[in-house]
Amino acid sequence: MIGKIAGRLEYRSSDHVLIDVRGVGYIVYVSERVMASLPGNGEAVALFTDLLVREDNLQLFGFTTLVEKEWHRLLMSVQGIGAKASMAILGTLGADGVSRAIALGDWSALAKAKGVGPKTAQRVTIELKDKAPGVMAMGGSVAEAQGDAVIEAEPAPPIQRNAAPKTNAASAEALSALGNLGYAPGEAASAVAEAAGAAPDADTSALIRAALKLLAPKG
Repeated sequence: MIGKIAGRLEYRSSDHVLIDVRGVGYIVYVSERVMASLPGNGEAVALFTDLLVREDNLQLFGFTTLVEKEWHRLLMSVQGIGAKASMAILGTLGADGVSRAIALGDWSALAKAKGVGPKTAQRVTIELKDKAPGVMAMGGSVAEAQGDAVIEAEPAPPIQRNAAPKTNAASAEALSALGNLGYAPGEAASAVAEAAGAAPDADTSALIRAALKLLAPKG
């Protein structure tokens, strides 16, 4: 498994880029959001990657954060969601948006992605809702996935960090705090997702306060 690629961005197309790694060019498919976050041609770039193996083809998909990569892997585990649909969802909502939509059961947000119908979107939220707390808790970490092979040039450029890792980290810390207070992972994830959606720039303390208000007994 190729878990990360680091090299020089040679060119970009509508849905993929070519990254030169020590003279070998790797075609990596990316979402619209990732494409927009990449540097100019000729500059250093690094992406986490997921390799899709088919009988007649091998395709690499690139992501700026491990959260995004994990959602891609989980989305593709749902019947009716292939690589194209997964990238459309991530391109439309981003990793944070997918986390919020699935934690809140907001299938209509997922259905906004091209090629994803209401029934498929509902299936995604039902099947992956229990996975949301674990993925959100990954935060903005850019540590290598253990066991993944790395293809990189020297010196290795940094992983791109403009996919809201600050928000991921704050959500992860808020989830941990709520877990320490005894809240179940599912309800904590829903509250943090709702709080983060209302205030995308909120820090950890603000998210915890907002989530606690949402979790407070009504009446």
